[in-house]
Amino acid sequence: MLIIAHRGASGEFPEGSQLAYEQALTEGADGFECDLRLTKDNKIICFHDSNTKRLFGVDLDIARNTYAQLNQIAPIFLFEELLKLAIINKKHLMVEFKHPVPTAARVEKLTHKLLKKYEEKIENSEITIILVSFSYFATLLNLILAKGLYQCGLVIKNTFYAKINPTKILVVDIKLLRHNSTLITKLKKRSKKIYFWTVNNEADIQLCSKIQPEGIITDYPSRIRFL
Repeated sequence: MLIIAHRGASGEFPEGSQLAYEQALTEGADGFECDLRLTKDNKIICFHDSNTKRLFGVDLDIARNTYAQLNQIAPIFLFEELLKLAIINKKHLMVEFKHPVPTAARVEKLTHKLLKKYEEKIENSEITIILVSFSYFATLLNLILAKGLYQCGLVIKNTFYAKINPTKILVVDIKLLRHNSTLITKLKKRSKKIYFWTVNNEADIQLCSKIQPEGIITDYPSRIRFL
């Protein structure tokens, strides 16, 4: 099972930060997971929430502030920098698009434009890039924009979306596995590639081992590697 660092080594370092991703390298993660949002000036950043209040105590909307304004309260990691870090270190990359957002599909379009810029380097590095979202329609858009160059998947936490997933990849909430392992087993038998999130303890590792997913997404890469 691949070990994917959830927003970097976010169990011990600030989530989505450069430090968290660099620490994930040190901890031997096979890849990085990140959430993408657009700033007011169309900078693609690694950030989960729609505002900065939970992480930094200051309530600034990501979509209504420029990258420079956001950087005044804390260092914000650009997705382009994470992409370069992944390419140089040959780490797989799972990219999640958050929806609904005021910028609508612009974040997907600009991300694919950026990936096009690095297409040759991505190919030479032999890393896998997986584009995912909770949004069914964003997933369909990614399938169109990816043109077969990148893998696409749906993030799910209920049985309905598990059954209508239009892609070969499922990113499954570990809680769904705990309560409905039969469904996940059936999906696996249908040749679906499955990743589980967020896997942080030994009991969940044991559950995952029975399914043999492609990978697990964790806040603690080094801890999970040795369980």
